[in-house]
This record gives sequence, structure tokens and C-alpha cells, in this order.
Amino acid sequence: MKFKPVTVRSVLILIASGTVSAVSAQKIAALDPTEWKSGGDTTVIDTSHNAFSMPAANIDLMKRLDFSVGNSFFRNPWVASPATTTARDGLGPLLNTNACQNCHIKDGRGHAPLPKDDNAVSMLIRLSIPAVTEQQKTLEAKEGVVPDPVYGGQLQDFAIPGVKAEGKIEVKYTTHTLSFEDGETIELRKPRFSIDQLAYGAMHPDIMMSPRVAPPMIGLGLLEAIDEKDILAQADPLDKDQNGISGKANRVWSVEQDRFMLGRFGWKAGQPSLAQQNAGAFNGDMGITSNLFPKDHCTDRQKACLKAPNGGEFEATEKTLASVLFYTRSLAVPARRDADKEEVLKGKAIFNRVGCSGCHTPTYKTGQHAEPHLVKQVIWPYTDMLLHDMGPELADGRPEYEANGQEWRTPPLWGVGLTQNVNGHTEFLHDGRARNLMEAILWHGGEAKSSQQKVLGLKKSDRKSLIAFLESL
Repeated sequence: MKFKPVTVRSVLILIASGTVSAVSAQKIAALDPTEWKSGGDTTVIDTSHNAFSMPAANIDLMKRLDFSVGNSFFRNPWVASPATTTARDGLGPLLNTNACQNCHIKDGRGHAPLPKDDNAVSMLIRLSIPAVTEQQKTLEAKEGVVPDPVYGGQLQDFAIPGVKAEGKIEVKYTTHTLSFEDGETIELRKPRFSIDQLAYGAMHPDIMMSPRVAPPMIGLGLLEAIDEKDILAQADPLDKDQNGISGKANRVWSVEQDRFMLGRFGWKAGQPSLAQQNAGAFNGDMGITSNLFPKDHCTDRQKACLKAPNGGEFEATEKTLASVLFYTRSLAVPARRDADKEEVLKGKAIFNRVGCSGCHTPTYKTGQHAEPHLVKQVIWPYTDMLLHDMGPELADGRPEYEANGQEWRTPPLWGVGLTQNVNGHTEFLHDGRARNLMEAILWHGGEAKSSQQKVLGLKKSDRKSLIAFLESL
């Protein structure tokens, strides 16, 4: 596939040649020519199972070598200490996986475990308790949550030899049916997560649990390069314009900067930068320490964990973190497919008309960034990077900094149509409950309830066009 810049002249040529009708040409002309390149000049043309694993198209040969080095640390497994290798030792003692790629499979989207399947390797469960004491309130203000006193802030369902894993994630589903206005029905499934085989006693009686599937890795550097003022300009926490949408920014603690900053990453925008996001995942998911997170996740009751050997003062060195940071900043966004097809353009118009673009902001121009290939790029991520109340059905009931228990960050939609190709499934939302894009839409509530109701009122052909548009992203 080649990029197809659409200009008035090219549309006139199409009309004159009889290739398309004047009506079709009018629709094609409505397509911004930059839409083909979702990630600007970083965009790659790939629809294979490797579509999310490509380096940005505009980095030079030497930078591609740096990308490969970062990829090796992201992809290859870490091992427990002591070990003959010193570059990748220090795994655990408690962990969710031994390699980043195991969660972000092919740099793509995770999924929930199957019922009765104890392998939840591409999702995890965040844990916290309500802040009651003054000490807890101080901790919550600084770190966003108060961890469970026994199991910490995240359930770790694997461990190195000699240490017991904390527990196993179980999921059961209930289903209910919704009806479209034309009479067609759709079944939605709702998960209920629980923790079995707890190894260190009971959790706190007021435990709050939040299941999170691993999100795709593409375009993260571009999202980091969006100017903060462009994100904050969309915030309307008091809904002053009375359009029913009241997005707000999350303010989170930056370990690097030693101050509060705009939250950008994670399901509730709980991390301010990719560097902190990466170091936090190394620490929480694999038990790998670093200069940003120098301690293992062992609580006082986990004696074997506390006594386990480590891989040195910082198991992930600054050089290692820098390599992984360049890699995660430079994963390219694949190009759009079929963006000029009439059905896709019709779906785009429906997407806007029912109000989806009120949160899924289509486009930005990136600002300044440490990586030159990310600067001043016109991108089409379809996210406002803000928190929105998604209603009680999608609520996890677990606050995180300024995000309450019903609020989630708007996830980017770029690449969503390649999920099947890359990951072999089409499960969406924070806990993977939606088995396809239409189910994901119909789970929207709260600020998006109006849009959900409008979609339920669409005729079948319009629903098909809406999905065709999303699958083109």
C-alpha cells in the first residue's frame, strides 16, 4: 500500500476520468491527506503480525541499532540471581512475568485469562485500600494509592524458586443482552475477578482491586511529545460548555522531577513519563530495581521475599533503562488502511456525529521532545489523554491520584483495527471484557452514555460503517 495524498486536483482528475462520482469525490476530499500517516513521519506501512514492532520510519541507521538494543532488553527474559549473566539478573523475588514482551505480546494488546486458566500473564490486578489515617492520606497524596499491607499495590502471581507466589487470578463472566433500535441484539459479558490461593493470609477487608490488561506500545513517544497545553485546553472538569463531557487531567508524582506533573500513561493516566512508566513496570511486573524504584515489592509478612538474593544495587542500570526508553518511544504507528473508501468515510462522519470525537480527539501536532524524530509531527491518535467518568458498569471503584473509581483515561484508537492481525484476538477495554469493537462501544456509560444510546439507535448499515472506520485506524 502506498500513502495517498488527497488534494483538490487529484479529486478533479478522478471525476474527469469517471473513476468516482462527484458525490464520492466530495467525500474523499473531506479526508485530510495527513490521516494516512497516523504517526506522521514515524508511520510505517505494515499490516502483518509484526505491525506494532517496527521502528519509526524517520530514524537513521545508527538509531535503528539503538532501537534493536532496547528491543532485546524488552523482549528477552530476565533471570533470578545469582546468575552467570549480570545484564539480566535480579528477577523477582515476586513477579508477574520475566519479560516485557510476555505482557505486551508483539508490542500489542493483552487479554484477560480464560475462566479456570491460572495464566494471567498479559494482565494484572492493581491493589489498594482506602486512606483512613493521616499517614495513609499523606501516602495517598504522594503515591496516588495506599497499597495493601500484605500484598502491596499489585498482585504478583509468580515468584522465583524458594518464594511463594502471592495468589492466582480467577475470572468468571455473567452476560446480558442489549437491543438495537432495529431489533437486532448483542450479548455483553461482564467479568468478576477474584484471587485464589492467597499465600500470605487474607487481604485487607476493604481491598480495592483493578484488573488491567497490557495496552499496545505503539506511538507512546508521540503521545509524550504532545504539548501539555494542548491536552489541558480540552479539559472541562466542571462541564462549563454543558455538552455532557467533563474531561479532567490527572496530576501524578514524578520521581524523576520530584514534583507533580500531568499524568499521561496507564489506564488512569497514573504515570507522567515513559521513563517512569517503564521503570515502574520493571519493578512491579518483574521485580527489577532501578534508580527510580530501588526496592523490591516485599512486605513485612513475606519473609522469603525479603531474604532472597538480588542482582545488585540497581538491577536495571541507567544504560538499560535508557535503551528501553528509546525503544518504547520509537515504536511506530502503522499507516491507515482504506481511509478513502466511501464506507469508511461514512463511518468517520457517524463517529463524529454520535459524539465519539468528544473524547477521542482525532489529531495533534507534537511539540518539542528529546528525540528529534518525534518533534512537530502531525499525528492522529484519537485520544484527549484526559480522565472521563465512564459510568458504574465500567467502574473499578479504585481511585488513583485525582482519578476516581469511575474514571479512565481515553485510550488511543490508532492501530485498533490491526489487533486481530497482531495479537490474534479482538478483546478491548481495561479488563478485556469486550470481545469486539461494538461491544466496547456499548459498554460506554457516564459521559459517553449519550453516544452509546445513539449507536443503539443506528441502523445496521450505519453500524457497519462505524466499525469499518474504526478498523481502518
